[in-house]
Amino acid sequence: MKFISLLFPGLLLCSGLTAIADTNATEDRLYTFSWYFQDGSTLSPRGGSTHGTTVQLATEPSEAWRALQAPGLSHFERDRRAILAMAGEYRVSFDFVETTGFTSAYKPERPYRSWGTEKVYVVEDTGREIVLQHLLVMSFKDKEGKTHGPHVTKHWRQDWRYEPNDQLVYRGNNTWQRTKVPMEQQQGHWRQTVYQVDDSPRYSGIARWQHLGNFSSWSDENGWRPLPRREYSVRSDYDVLIGNNRHTITPTGWTHEQQNLKVKLDKTGQLAASNPVLGRESGFNRYERITGYDWSAGDRYQENTKPVWDAVRKKWQQLIDDNEILQLRGSPDKDNLFIPIYRYAGEVAEAKTPISSDGIQRKVDEIITSYLASTSPP
Repeated sequence: MKFISLLFPGLLLCSGLTAIADTNATEDRLYTFSWYFQDGSTLSPRGGSTHGTTVQLATEPSEAWRALQAPGLSHFERDRRAILAMAGEYRVSFDFVETTGFTSAYKPERPYRSWGTEKVYVVEDTGREIVLQHLLVMSFKDKEGKTHGPHVTKHWRQDWRYEPNDQLVYRGNNTWQRTKVPMEQQQGHWRQTVYQVDDSPRYSGIARWQHLGNFSSWSDENGWRPLPRREYSVRSDYDVLIGNNRHTITPTGWTHEQQNLKVKLDKTGQLAASNPVLGRESGFNRYERITGYDWSAGDRYQENTKPVWDAVRKKWQQLIDDNEILQLRGSPDKDNLFIPIYRYAGEVAEAKTPISSDGIQRKVDEIITSYLASTSPP
């Protein structure tokens, strides 16, 4: 078992997973939602290139699903149960395809497809606040059929807050602004804030949960967000995604849908004066519950690195609370700002003697402060 603190062969952090989590995957599967009339094109999906061990899908509705369907619940409690239903053990598929172009001589880019095995932990639940941490626990098979792993990688985090009075909004150029939430968007609404693999901010949205019998879904309005790894690793012709999210609970898992515009900015961070929107992208991520999978390596990592990531969340929250504008000196992922904190988490996890909480907090504060642009206060 290995605690992965950096990139390792066959797996990219953040949105750029490259693992296929089922050895039954075949090369001749159809990509059914693409550009049908692009004769002779090379629009086969990019992304997954390695194979993982076979997994067993859950076939019966989960306890979380049954709890969500219980009669007589208040709207607030049903909301909470929908959020908590996203915790669990999953095979995940990630699919993104550019569906529409808005420039002359537009040519679609290759779709993106990837897979992973991922566990979602409830890190905190205070009633009105719920923190869910995603953790990848991956095993791979080589060409000879030998299994390698498990490899553990901390993935993204989602925080949910009921009736929030503020929101962290991405403004482009590695800059976020804390803004007030109008009263009409507070009552009965939940704010979801998404954080990157090192717990630095990414984007947030606000909406009500909708419950229609066996259908529970949350969908926010368009908001700005930085480019994910799956994009900036191959694209440099646009600067932000402007999009929305929909989370929908199913009897054996949940889905995460995205509709994103790919947008260019000028030097001031405003929309480019001419042809700012390149294209529209549709994303569909499916979380399917699995059984019988060995998550023990992930559980150990989650426990052994908890003091570090608790300190990291505390420092980022302090910076968000104390500053209306938060600007980083680069992209945490693209510019590899995350590497020192990942290394330190690995060192603490494998330390022979305990490190004091004060010592961990001092080291974490030092690393996170190094993220900041010179114009941002520490």
